[in-house]
Amino acid sequence: MAVIFSKTPKGYAEIETRAGGLAPRVRRVLIFVDGKRTVEDLRGMLQSDDLQHTLGLLEEDGYIEMVGGVGPGGRPLTVEEVQRATAAFRLHPPGEDPVRLQKARNFMLNTLNAFVGALGTSSLQERIEAAGNQAELRSLFDEWYHAIVSSRNGRREAEHLRGKLLEVI
Repeated sequence: MAVIFSKTPKGYAEIETRAGGLAPRVRRVLIFVDGKRTVEDLRGMLQSDDLQHTLGLLEEDGYIEMVGGVGPGGRPLTVEEVQRATAAFRLHPPGEDPVRLQKARNFMLNTLNAFVGALGTSSLQERIEAAGNQAELRSLFDEWYHAIVSSRNGRREAEHLRGKLLEVI
């Protein structure tokens, strides 16, 4: 399944006026978003290590919006169908699984140490260690991801790491 984004009126205004002060790399991604290209098409054109993160920032700031997607066999998908299919966190059996919780906790801590280092993430690492359940770890997911993509090596591996963590969290 492929997701398609389009510029919002704010996005078109940014292209014309540069009023938002976007970084050149982020602006380049905005320029290529056209309502027809899928995220995978953009990935092939832009050679961006953190495309998913950049698209997320543009969407959060109101420059782009999801307009649909393409399913198996090229079938067009509505925004609602795409949102259901791309829900980030998996549904796990009811109840807490301490093994899965520890696995997710270890993965988050190890990747932070390997890609970012303990110096700038000690507060986040303490909160990860203190998380007593899946919901608490999930609430730290965005902060963990942002820390990973803020490092040069982490940016290259961010999508792979994100996918691995989403398998257990």
